[in-house]
Amino acid sequence: MAPSPALNRDYFARPAPEVAAALIGCVLLVGEAGGVIVETEAYEREDPASHSHRGPTARNRAMFGPVGHAYVYRSYGIHWCLNLVCGAPGSAVLIRALEPIHGLALMRARRGIEDIRLLCSGPGRVCQALGVTAEHDGKPLDAPPFRMEERERAPPMRASRRVGITKGVETPWRYTLEGSRFVSRAG
Repeated sequence: MAPSPALNRDYFARPAPEVAAALIGCVLLVGEAGGVIVETEAYEREDPASHSHRGPTARNRAMFGPVGHAYVYRSYGIHWCLNLVCGAPGSAVLIRALEPIHGLALMRARRGIEDIRLLCSGPGRVCQALGVTAEHDGKPLDAPPFRMEERERAPPMRASRRVGITKGVETPWRYTLEGSRFVSRAG
């Protein structure tokens, strides 16, 4: 079966919440590993939970850079997290979970586990499974090692409150594929 059409940078040139919802069901590949996006969260500059809320810094520089590029940061000094830079400066979508499809053996080796449900269910797990590190920060999403493929049709999804944050908690910018067993948390 031929891959779906690739997403180009223009795909991301709109508000982060719109992109976050549209990404559910799309495929994300980094090299030979990846899967279907089943959970995202949107962040914009005026959002108190966003890394860009206080303006540009060395850490969040990519969020203020070109649309359709990666913003990769380390969470709690432990886990890498992958965000996709969107239309307005300082806006991005966090990839929270994938349904693993491509490169399962590679992802299992990187994560050191066999359980397919635990390979990419959480932003840190996504990056570990896909091999995403600081080296990917600022890289274009429409060029190797990244490949993003359009979904065939809009799947059933739900919007809810974001998780793992203390500010802007009530903002319903978390999007999940309805019924997916690969999302990071119920809710």
